[in-house]
Amino acid sequence: MLKIGVLALQGAFKEHIEIIQKLGHQAIEIKTCDTLDIIDGLILPGGESTTIGKLLVDYKIRETLIEQVENGLPIWGTCAGMILLAKQLNGDNFPHLKLMSIKVARNAYGRQLDSFVIEKLIPEVSENPIPLVFIRAPLVISAENNVKILAKVREDIVAVRENNMLATSFHPELTNDTSFHQYFIGMIKERKIL
Repeated sequence: MLKIGVLALQGAFKEHIEIIQKLGHQAIEIKTCDTLDIIDGLILPGGESTTIGKLLVDYKIRETLIEQVENGLPIWGTCAGMILLAKQLNGDNFPHLKLMSIKVARNAYGRQLDSFVIEKLIPEVSENPIPLVFIRAPLVISAENNVKILAKVREDIVAVRENNMLATSFHPELTNDTSFHQYFIGMIKERKIL
C-alpha cells in the first residue's frame, strides 16, 4: 500500500483523497512540512493557485517540497497545481515552485461559465477515452524538449510529464474515471523499483 499525500491547504483535495482510498492506497492530508517525509508521492489539487502558493510559504512547506521533488518525489499538479509547478507563468514574474520546464497561462479557458467537459483518448494513460473536466483551467503555452506532451485539446497542451512530475489542466478527480490516478500511482511505483 502506497502513502500518497494530497496538499490540503485549500482547494479540491477531498476528491483526490477519496479516489486514492478507492484504489486501495493510503491518502495523507499534507498540511505541515514533516508529513512530506512519510509519503511516496504528492498531489497538488485544483483551487486558487495564488492562495495555495502563499500558504505553502506561510506554513513553511515550500522549500522542503521543492527539495523533495528535486530528489525524485513523484508529484502531480491538477489545474492550480499545474500553475504551482510551472517555472514560468504568462504575465507573472513570480512563479511559485519553479520546478517544471513549462510556461503556463492561468484561466486560459475563461471564467467559471466557460467550463466544459470533453472525452479524449490519451494512449499513454488509458486505452479508453477519458473525460476531461476544465474549470477556469490553465494551459501550457510552451514546454522544453525534456517535457513529454501527453494530451492536447484544440491544439492546446493540457497534460504534460517531466521525469517525476505530472501536470494536468483539467480535474480527473471530478469524474468517475480513475485512469490518471492510476497513471500517477504507476509513476510512484516506477520510482520505488529504481
